[in-house]
Amino acid sequence: MKQTTMIAIVLGILLVISAVQAIQLTKIKSSFEGNSLTTGSSSIRPSVASSPGKKTASLPSSVKDLPQMVGGC
Repeated sequence: MKQTTMIAIVLGILLVISAVQAIQLTKIKSSFEGNSLTTGSSSIRPSVASSPGKKTASLPSSVKDLPQMVGGC
């Protein structure tokens, strides 16, 4: 097979793939605009202590010991 034929075949495959992805993105976008996207409940809950006056987040000890600023270039 000639090199130009191979390039044309690969280019055609890439165009078909990009067209399919464009259609999929359009469908996803329309589902966001129509508010038909539903979310499920999550079993992961943030570790935030909720009190009436203030809210504080509890951090793991590995995060608490980090320095405030890190030197850069």
